[in-house]
Amino acid sequence: MGFGRTPRRLGGRAGAGILGGALGLAAAAQAAETAPGLHAHNAVGFAVLIGLTIFATILSLLYLRERARWARREHTLNAELAELRGAHDRADLLLGSEPQIVVTWDSRGEPLVEGDVGITADGARPGSVRRVLAFGSWLVPADAAALDAAVENLRGRGERFRRTVHTLHGRTVEAQGQAVGGQALLRLRELTGERRELVELRANLEETRHGLDALSGLLDTIPQPVWRRSRDGRLTWANAAYAAAAEAGDAARAVREGAELLERTAREEAERRRSRGGAGSLRVSAVVAGARRTLDVTEVATEAGTVGIAVDVSELESVRADLQRQMDANVRTLDQLPTAVAMFDARQRLIFHNAAYRQLWDLDPAFLEGRPLDGEILDTLRNARKLPEQADFRSWKAGVLAAYRAAEAQETWWHLPDGRTLRVLADPNPQGGLTYLFEDVSERVHLESRYNVLMQVQSETLDTLREPVAVFGTDGRLKFANRAFTQIWRIGPEMVEVQPHIDQVIAVCRTLSPAEEPWAQIREAVTGLVDARRGLACRLALADGTMLDCAAEPLPDGATLLTHIDVTASVNVERALTDKNDALERTTRLRDEFVHHVSYELRSPLTNIIGFTELLGDETVGALNPRQREYADHIMRSSAALLVIINDILDLASIDAGSMELTRERVDVQTTIAAAVRGIGDRLAEADIALVLDVPPDIGTFVADGKRVRQILFNLLSNAVGFSAPGQQVRVCARKDGESLVLEVIDQGRGMPPEVMARVFERFESNTLGTRHRGVGLGLSIVRSFVELHGGRIDIASSPGSGTRVTCTFPVGDGEAHLAAAE
Repeated sequence: MGFGRTPRRLGGRAGAGILGGALGLAAAAQAAETAPGLHAHNAVGFAVLIGLTIFATILSLLYLRERARWARREHTLNAELAELRGAHDRADLLLGSEPQIVVTWDSRGEPLVEGDVGITADGARPGSVRRVLAFGSWLVPADAAALDAAVENLRGRGERFRRTVHTLHGRTVEAQGQAVGGQALLRLRELTGERRELVELRANLEETRHGLDALSGLLDTIPQPVWRRSRDGRLTWANAAYAAAAEAGDAARAVREGAELLERTAREEAERRRSRGGAGSLRVSAVVAGARRTLDVTEVATEAGTVGIAVDVSELESVRADLQRQMDANVRTLDQLPTAVAMFDARQRLIFHNAAYRQLWDLDPAFLEGRPLDGEILDTLRNARKLPEQADFRSWKAGVLAAYRAAEAQETWWHLPDGRTLRVLADPNPQGGLTYLFEDVSERVHLESRYNVLMQVQSETLDTLREPVAVFGTDGRLKFANRAFTQIWRIGPEMVEVQPHIDQVIAVCRTLSPAEEPWAQIREAVTGLVDARRGLACRLALADGTMLDCAAEPLPDGATLLTHIDVTASVNVERALTDKNDALERTTRLRDEFVHHVSYELRSPLTNIIGFTELLGDETVGALNPRQREYADHIMRSSAALLVIINDILDLASIDAGSMELTRERVDVQTTIAAAVRGIGDRLAEADIALVLDVPPDIGTFVADGKRVRQILFNLLSNAVGFSAPGQQVRVCARKDGESLVLEVIDQGRGMPPEVMARVFERFESNTLGTRHRGVGLGLSIVRSFVELHGGRIDIASSPGSGTRVTCTFPVGDGEAHLAAAE
């Protein structure tokens, strides 16, 4: 360490020593040159040796001196280092004396985190340096956002702050930020013990101060004077209304000058009431803002003195007087009403009754003036046999008196023994008690009863009619509709109850009869404004084929009667004749198409037969060779195809003519299926189609026409093979399901779309669906006819790309009877 800096400090004494050594060497050399008798070479060497010795001596002295100085410097630095280490240890001790974290940012903006990061721990997640500045991971969201903003202002503008934040686990942390020596410093310290209590008390004090300020502001806004006095009766606070009432200018001046609102006698009376424990208000007369007013004063004792409030009730007194006058006028008015009125207070005592009430019950006026209880009046009326007869009078009386506890008015009907009917309305008073209104409705009930009976008879009469009938009022609303009308138009009883308008009724009816013109005429007949009302007749066609003749007739009271008559039968006769004519025409066209197809399909096989027969009959060919055998095969296939077509046509013709009869016999299911499979074996091999038989060995027999069953299976297998691709399989299943035999033929071919399935059983309906299969379209039609002749049914299920399943169900329950009939 000392040698490192010596060369920079040889400019002074060291340089002089070296210069002196050099001068000594020169002098020695000069002496050697001038000394007589010495050899010049030896003199020079000696001089050099002396110079080096002097240089080394001076250099050693300089080294020792510099070494001593650097030793003193090192001792000083070691002492400073020890002092700094002590200060660092004390700082670490101070920093670790309580849970806290200190974060500093240098000039480059890199944070340095020191302290106990355990205060950022969150349950199972321990604290870490990385989470310290991620406030949102360990502080509540509101405090985390506020602290982020405060730290941003500290680092950006050097704004210091101090705030209290809370962790997600309920701990309290004090955050303090300030700028120190050009660096931003953030201190996070967990508050515990007395310090936390102090912070909470400070927060509570601040909240209380805000609450007192809000309360003072609220009291300043109310119009009632409010004040507070000390124990010695001195005014210590007052609101603005008190200052205005005492004419003191403002509240501070009123407190400073001790302005009094109440007179001394009023204050002394309030003091006496408080001393006796009185808590009620004191009504006094006082001058308020220069005017004499009536006040309700309430003063309450507190630990620091008393608080009071004064309410101006001058207008209330005036209103009360007006109310009393109004009540007197109402009493005189109620006394003239024919409706009996009786008022009872909260204690159920009679406080008012009019003359009609006395006349209704014929009670002693002295008894009523004695303010009897409601129950006493009911008992008196029961003894005089003036109340409705009740098996359990006590329960009935309790139900009547329960109106005192009701929240709304209750209406009941009393049928008195003398034949009168009373409408009794018990209306609870808001202040307690009850008001009874007794209205004699005997005459009205009698008239309503007679009217209701007449209307019911009329309704029942119309409701029993089979013809739909409806009555619309002058406002166009449905007043009545009989059962037939609601059933034919599917109108629910809830709609009839609300009396819908003609437009709503038409909207419902048009879902069944969509024609617009007849309904427009009906609407005009019901709601039209014309000088002379005329009837209407039109015809309505329903979606289900029902035909109705509609008639709208005006009634004397302005209403409109709407009636319907079902004319479907006569219309159906006309329609049947028309349909029969159309059917004959379609039959003629079908016959022509049938002849056309038959002639076309017969012409081709016959042409082949004729051609190949001529070749075989030509003697130039000689004996049959392979080609001739091929021609023979063609003849056989064409002949077989022609035979099948001819047989199908004959079968269909027999079925249409009703002349086909089944030859019923006991048919073995397995044998019949095997025979049908043998007939299609060559086509299965040629098309590379696998056949799978799913026939239980014990399936047994059933009674049917074996030939037709084999023909059914042959046609179904032919279609399945024709619409299957090489490598696919055709499955034949047979099972007995209760009283039925089920035969299924399932293929994995192209399947059929819905529009093809809708016509698949029609005659001459042929659709190749993109395959090489060709046919005249009679196979499935013949299959369905044969199955139905056996009393069974046929079902087909198919979809594009999913193959086709054809299911034939034959009845076996009555097989013995059929067999006996056949024998």
